[in-house]
Amino acid sequence: MRLPILVFDIETITDLKAGAHLYGLSHLSAEGVEQALNKLRRQDVGTDFQRLPLHEIVCISGLWIDEKGFRLFSFSQQDNTELGILQKFLSIFEKRRPVLVSWNGSQFDLPVIAYRAMYHGLSAPNLFDQGELDQQRRFSNYQNRYHHQHVDLMDVMAMFNGRNFQKLDDIAQFLGLPGKREGAGYLVPEQVKLEQWTELETYCEGDVINTWLIYLRWVMLKGQLLPNEHTNMVQQTIQHLQDRPKHQEFLKNWERSAKSTAFSSTFFHH
Repeated sequence: MRLPILVFDIETITDLKAGAHLYGLSHLSAEGVEQALNKLRRQDVGTDFQRLPLHEIVCISGLWIDEKGFRLFSFSQQDNTELGILQKFLSIFEKRRPVLVSWNGSQFDLPVIAYRAMYHGLSAPNLFDQGELDQQRRFSNYQNRYHHQHVDLMDVMAMFNGRNFQKLDDIAQFLGLPGKREGAGYLVPEQVKLEQWTELETYCEGDVINTWLIYLRWVMLKGQLLPNEHTNMVQQTIQHLQDRPKHQEFLKNWERSAKSTAFSSTFFHH
């Protein structure tokens, strides 16, 4: 398993200002803009899940794994503007070139990051170069679906067939992992409105950890990680979370879910 690895996830809300500009709704109140955007979107596609450029990033969480160990982190609008969040996240790629791991990152997270970075006039060649600047990246870059520089687990586990796509929560539960726990993506706008940043970051980090644990299974399946190495990585993950008060509920849910499969239950033997 090649290090460093960066597992990441983003949380978003609708950018009402950009939406009002795009659809000529600036005469409406914020609430009116939101209602109009939802109605227009439902008319287009049958759901009010907005077009990717209109997703304002309110949190990016990540788990960094290298030779020194683990670092779980979040950049949110508690302390940063969206511009600040993007600048901090994109700066990671200026220093290192990690293997990027996500769930649905190639269809949602990375395109949203690209649109929003362009909106703010940012440059991120180390993340988006496909060989124009560095010829080596023609063969290994973060955009190519079949390269391993970015592993979108939802895509690769479906054998690149959209009909086989699965939900992160379902696969996590299936494997005896904690899944989403309390909370869901639809709560994010309310958490932002109420400034419940700890809850929002905890939720986003939970998705990151679930993705990481599924990734460990995936690389073990592919023979890139031996069973004893997988066990060591899982135990290191548990130890890392034990030092974080806000993830104690996550650990309890994991231990409960792990009992559902013989393999996962071995990680919590006392």
